[in-house]
Amino acid sequence: MIISCLIISHNSLLYTFGCNIQRDMDHSILTSWCGEDTQFHRIKRRSGISTGKVCQEMQGILIVDKPTDWTSFDVIAKLRGILGTRKLGHSGTLDPMATGVLPVFCGGASKAVDLQLNHDKTYRATLRLGARTDTGDSTGTVLETAPVTAGEKELLAVLPQFVGPQMQVPPMYSAVKINGQPLYKLAREGVTVERKARPIEIYGIEYGGSPAENEYVLTVRCSKGTYIRTLLEEIAAAMGQKGTMSALRRTSAGLYTEADAHTLEEILAAKEQGTAALEALMLPVESVFTPLPLLMVEPWVEQHLYNGCPTSRYPAADGRYRVRNAAGQFLGLANITGGVLRVEKLFVERN
Repeated sequence: MIISCLIISHNSLLYTFGCNIQRDMDHSILTSWCGEDTQFHRIKRRSGISTGKVCQEMQGILIVDKPTDWTSFDVIAKLRGILGTRKLGHSGTLDPMATGVLPVFCGGASKAVDLQLNHDKTYRATLRLGARTDTGDSTGTVLETAPVTAGEKELLAVLPQFVGPQMQVPPMYSAVKINGQPLYKLAREGVTVERKARPIEIYGIEYGGSPAENEYVLTVRCSKGTYIRTLLEEIAAAMGQKGTMSALRRTSAGLYTEADAHTLEEILAAKEQGTAALEALMLPVESVFTPLPLLMVEPWVEQHLYNGCPTSRYPAADGRYRVRNAAGQFLGLANITGGVLRVEKLFVERN
């Protein structure tokens, strides 16, 4: 391997000229050339290798335990700085007051955001009786108060009616867009518009006790697109009460749970330890697709997948598969229809 280049520093920006880097250069050599602690964020070079702070783009799924008072976008912005890449996506926006599981898809794994098989969520929420707010939670302006005349008995009596498929109108303070405008922006201007009810499903609601007077903890398992704030308001109304959400934590998102999650402090500490420590926090992109059957392919079939060529008379049942090569490396997704194997999405670079 031969590297011939001139590096010029000006206003903290570095540029490289005349770089000749072999396509198959060893990452360990490249790392020693760049240095693990280099200060630049972007080096322009013709090799096609990632130009983030670390020389090789990290790929995987980082499950973040979102702190309260942070938006989901705040978390993404913070991680862009930590990971040295803008190639990030997340699954399922959380309100600023909410905490818990926020899956972040890093590098090439960001292609898997829209391919997830399981979008179901689980939340632990606290219903507070006695007041109703404009946002549906305790961060909003109180619109109405009323004496509390119901309790645990009435709550348990109404919960079963909220389990199952149903239609839900999204709240004004939400990211749902109407004519390209997010509802929350209209709400902040004091504008209320008509919203169409959308189908959701509540798979189960479990009562978790009363931590304080007129407050009740509920664990809700639900489909994508469910607004827990709205659900709690409806539960309170069914009890003949005014109510709002005083706390919310997402305990699972799809296949990922609290046990997989890392705080921002843990992620920052891993960054200080180096790239390997950061990568150790990430789950492989294949973890998104573990419910799919596994297909191991021969080298010649692997090349067909890289080239986008179908493989006829493939000896496997029709269906959708996660695919590995003979060495056990995850390649991506493929479908077999009528005995013909076709690639759906690859998550590796062509060899």
